[in-house]
Amino acid sequence: MLEIKHTLCPSCSVGCGINVVSHEGDVVGTYPYKRHPVNEGKNCLNGRNSVEIYENKLESAIVSNSDVDIDKAIDEICSNLKSKDNITLFCSGNNSVEDIEAIKNFAEKNNYNIALYADNIVGIDGEVASYDDVEKASKLIVIGDVLYTNPLIGRRIIHAKDNGADVYSFTPEGSVTANVSDEICDSIDDVLNSFGDNLDESSVIVFNTVNSSEDLDKIKEISDKRNSKILPVFSKCNSKGACDIVNAQSKEEFVELLNATDVLLVFNDDLIPEIDFDFASISTIVSFVPCENSTSNASQIVVPIKSWLENEGSFVNAMGETQTFDAVIESDALGVDEVIEKIQDKL
Repeated sequence: MLEIKHTLCPSCSVGCGINVVSHEGDVVGTYPYKRHPVNEGKNCLNGRNSVEIYENKLESAIVSNSDVDIDKAIDEICSNLKSKDNITLFCSGNNSVEDIEAIKNFAEKNNYNIALYADNIVGIDGEVASYDDVEKASKLIVIGDVLYTNPLIGRRIIHAKDNGADVYSFTPEGSVTANVSDEICDSIDDVLNSFGDNLDESSVIVFNTVNSSEDLDKIKEISDKRNSKILPVFSKCNSKGACDIVNAQSKEEFVELLNATDVLLVFNDDLIPEIDFDFASISTIVSFVPCENSTSNASQIVVPIKSWLENEGSFVNAMGETQTFDAVIESDALGVDEVIEKIQDKL
């Protein structure tokens, strides 16, 4: 018998609704949630493929490349935490609001470092543009190939273009975003210098990539000067919510912290493809993940946790709206809060 349940897509920070289809307890597919106000019955390829994380889920904990039970892995984690001085906990937008609060409380209770990397976007305080603001904008500066990587935001940009908006972008030639742009520039600095003065209070700067803190400062400076809005679109579903709880770090700041770290606990993320760093220099890496990834493969200890399909909680989408979600399939796996509680009980 087929069962359909509503939840949120975890593929990026847009916050689309998604329907998950299961058959006798096994996930078999997805289709768009037609009444969801963000995506209105549309989902991108990443959203449709998001169930693959459940299909490839880990079945057991791993210590030194050997399968072990959870308690053995917890004992090994605690032994490392007790014997080393420089401990760093890493959370990200892949964690729910509730998970990040649990990680932060764990760090504060034990005087551990806590790190958050969110696409090199730091210090975004206050109100950001809504998706309706994007759709109704008179002028848009788009940084990154937003139409390709975040197509449900891209849909709003196309609507704005159809309504007469001017679109200026920094995006690769031939990209999807380039195809709807009036002007294409060679750098973030170039697009801001060339077209920043054209913006007004009905304009929005939409971006999903920044190369440096200087670029980000320039975006904020232009926005303030022209009284326009900004919309950072993160690659992970709850990065906006995470940044409201933990101060995000730049890539340079994060690498500096990693250089001083003896034990690194990574909660539901894959750092190695994102951060150029010699992770072999860290004495012990512990990954809490629902399925195998590059970072778990480089970790001495791996603990399986619930995937987004098995979890419940809340995310904050790119425009700052809190959205709740329920588990769509039953699971015996531990949630992040349950793993932390087990570790804390043994410290």
